[in-house]
Amino acid sequence: MTDHQLPEDLRSQIRFTDDGLIPAIAQEASTGQVLMMAWMDEAALAITLGTGEGTYWSRSRRELWRKGATSGHTQRVRRVRLDCDGDVVLLEVDQSGPACHTGAQTCFTGGEITLETGAESAERRTEHIEQTQRTEQAPHTEQTQRTERTQEVDR
Repeated sequence: MTDHQLPEDLRSQIRFTDDGLIPAIAQEASTGQVLMMAWMDEAALAITLGTGEGTYWSRSRRELWRKGATSGHTQRVRRVRLDCDGDVVLLEVDQSGPACHTGAQTCFTGGEITLETGAESAERRTEHIEQTQRTEQAPHTEQTQRTERTQEVDR
């Protein structure tokens, strides 16, 4: 792994994006809690594998960054896995301090999206569709009634 390159046998298993990146999920090794998602390029992955320290690619700054380099909240990487398609990396880490730049333990702390499943959800969707259709038809119906009244006056 000299010059931050992956061995060819490993490189051939990984499907980087057209931009040369792969999503990386960091998971707390002891609890399984998902901590964060970041991007890695080939160099970041090679450095991570070589040092055991979570290293990523910043798309906004266009540079490598080692987790905790400025905050001290480092990630010691215990295991790295590829998903079945080779297009996502899972890092099992020992997180020191908060994982999120906001100071939260995990980046997934809020913004829960409620699943709408089952009969109640289907009923709400049907009501919404019917309301939308009535709203969309209303201007047409009013215009039709005005046209009919105008025609009656003209007769």
